[in-house]
Amino acid sequence: MLPVSLIFTSGVASGVNSYAAVLVLGLLGRFGHIAAIPPALQRPPVLAAAAVLYLGQFVVGKIPMLDSVWDVVHTALRPVVGGAIGIVMAQHADANSAATIVAAALGGGSALASHVVKTGMRVGVNASPEPFSNIAASLLEDLGVAALVSFAVFHPVAAATVAAVVLAVGIALFSLLASRIRRGWRRRRDARLKRRSSVDRTAEVPPPQRQDVTLPTGPPRRAEQRPVGYPHP
Repeated sequence: MLPVSLIFTSGVASGVNSYAAVLVLGLLGRFGHIAAIPPALQRPPVLAAAAVLYLGQFVVGKIPMLDSVWDVVHTALRPVVGGAIGIVMAQHADANSAATIVAAALGGGSALASHVVKTGMRVGVNASPEPFSNIAASLLEDLGVAALVSFAVFHPVAAATVAAVVLAVGIALFSLLASRIRRGWRRRRDARLKRRSSVDRTAEVPPPQRQDVTLPTGPPRRAEQRPVGYPHP
């Protein structure tokens, strides 16, 4: 039977931190002897690669600018990891080709949705000038992924319900945040255009022309005084 709940929850976790999701699944399968986890995720090379890449993301996730670049680069990678987890789980459950395609779409689609929400939220957090909120958000993501994947292994349906609720709330918050960001950009654009138009109108007004006034030179002429009663010519 296709483990739909586990595939969906693993995809949601992969969209937030794909390396941590693979690492937790592999460790639980290898040392916890969980039958639902495919052996492909328990191989030492897979665990080693996931551990090294997770350490890199653990460090980068605490630096705002690098975290934003990291998220952009992983826009295509995280859905691929989520889809790959769905495929190996479907093959482990001896599912047919159609079910395997559905598993890949479910894992990749849920990973893409959670990645978009996670990236949008972190853009707002990374804009904060102080580093503590960014570090706290990164730690919450790491702990949340580990807890969600572990819970999904033992209680797949309950974990899938929790993941669906968290994803729905995240999408709603992301939509609200995106609309506010668009309104803010629109106000800035209008204000910039208004300032530019006012500057253009000021540049079109010609400066006042100066009129040169030529003053007479030389000493002033004194009026000729005539004696009283002197006849005019």
